Amino acid sequence: MSNCIFCRIVQREIPSKIVHEDDVGLAFEDINPQAPVHILVVPKRHIESLDMLKEADSSLIVHLILTCAKLAKQKGISSSGYRVVANTGFDGGQTVSHLHLHLLGGRAMGWPPG
Repeated sequence: MSNCIFCRIVQREIPSKIVHEDDVGLAFEDINPQAPVHILVVPKRHIESLDMLKEADSSLIVHLILTCAKLAKQKGISSSGYRVVANTGFDGGQTVSHLHLHLLGGRAMGWPPG
């Protein structure tokens, strides 16, 4: 999708600080971090939200979650703990209509999130 900011990041039309890339996804630092570690993990293929996933996408979402775990280890936050969040829809706080996981860590996380 030509107007999707995350698709444009994947296609290198918009610069970002990429921390991981493979055939399935891309991970980059959030430009407005909410924690010392705040990385966005996105599929390279445009999928609007969790609601748009199909059964055939089960390996994709597992891959994205495993990427979060791998990055948490690389960033040194796996032993202290971290949060993985997928906002879905307007009321869920989704501001970019491209499926993405937030990897947050490096500080204690309260509940409810905010």
